[in-house]
Amino acid sequence: MDLTRQPPRRPSNLGVAGIVGAARMTDKARAHNEETLGEYIYGESSGLDQRVLVFLGISDDAFAEAAEEHDDTALGHRVLETSGKTAAEIAEFNDAALTQLPDTDAHKQRLKDRLARFAPGRTDITTVLQSMELDDWGSFWQVDLTAGPPRSARAKDIAGICGVARMADKARAERAEKIGAYLYGDDSGQDVRILTFLGISAADFQEAAVNNPNNLEIGAWVLENCGKSQDEIDTFNETLVNYGPNEASQERFNARIQEIDPSRTDINTWVALQDLDDQLSFGIIDLNRRAPRSPYDTEVYGMVQLARLVDKGRAFNSNTLGAYFYGEDSGIDRATLTFLGVSAAEFAEALKTLSTDAEIEAWLKADHPKSDADIEAYNQRMTQMGPTDERYKALMAKMIDRIAPDRTDINTWFALMLLDDEKTFAS
Repeated sequence: MDLTRQPPRRPSNLGVAGIVGAARMTDKARAHNEETLGEYIYGESSGLDQRVLVFLGISDDAFAEAAEEHDDTALGHRVLETSGKTAAEIAEFNDAALTQLPDTDAHKQRLKDRLARFAPGRTDITTVLQSMELDDWGSFWQVDLTAGPPRSARAKDIAGICGVARMADKARAERAEKIGAYLYGDDSGQDVRILTFLGISAADFQEAAVNNPNNLEIGAWVLENCGKSQDEIDTFNETLVNYGPNEASQERFNARIQEIDPSRTDINTWVALQDLDDQLSFGIIDLNRRAPRSPYDTEVYGMVQLARLVDKGRAFNSNTLGAYFYGEDSGIDRATLTFLGVSAAEFAEALKTLSTDAEIEAWLKADHPKSDADIEAYNQRMTQMGPTDERYKALMAKMIDRIAPDRTDINTWFALMLLDDEKTFAS
């Protein structure tokens, strides 16, 4: 969970073990594991986390490990089993946590500041946990679509339903009066299709989206109110992502492609067109929406992997890497950067001023020149690179088994990366 983009669940959320603070601590533990905590604090350094950990008799390291291994349900069962807490003990703990008032000058001032900033005039927010929830809400509910695009309609971040996360971004942006050129609700054909499927009005969805900036909490609300089965959701997702222009809209669809990028003759669905439009409108590469270029691509400097590195570097700069890794976090990137004699930070910084592949190639040729023979040897080495010990062979086998167990021909990292890209972004 990325807590730079959303808050953890409310401290009052009882979704893990029925214990106040446990669901919130779970989100922070997972963010801690993924190094996406943002400004949040996890474990012994957090007052609420510490209370929950002491109550459960578990260390923050052990809880983080358990949160990594188990989903919410299994995690709840595990902590209840290991802690041995009774329903009465949990009820007593919850009541004490939910009713605790600020008891230090610092906590009292914090509540006062949050009320002044996010809820002036409110007199019903009085407890420590209400203060935390107000801060979470005020810090994350607003979305500014004049500064960046909404999430792709492919994203299933909310309720596992395509389009809902994008619609939530637009709902929040409209309420914040920062929706830019985007349309929300009844003014958007795609939103109308989604809302009709959900059986939820645009007004009700917007209210829920604004009040619940956490993906899991708004997702729970959506699922509770739509009553759709997983089979129905799967069918809807496939239909939405693959929905293309009909006879009446084909001309408008073609005109829009000509307007934004006439070279993209591969675009044949509305979602693909949206993704392209979003990225070009804001000058970003968003690897939540599409894969980086193939590792075999030699368009830049005649080197394999370099075009892919450019895409990942640009995504890194715009905080849109998605599930990909850049620079020191990627073994393949490290090999390419080492060959060039450039650090990941230097390369990412250069991309901020070099807007085209040609400019990048010119910079590398001038400042980090390589001979044709060196590049040829590098290309051969990289394309043939595969696991060299049992640990990495097992890792590759595990990844192949996860995404395409029938592909027994995959034995290099490049082939595996390309396969993973194809499976990840298959319609």
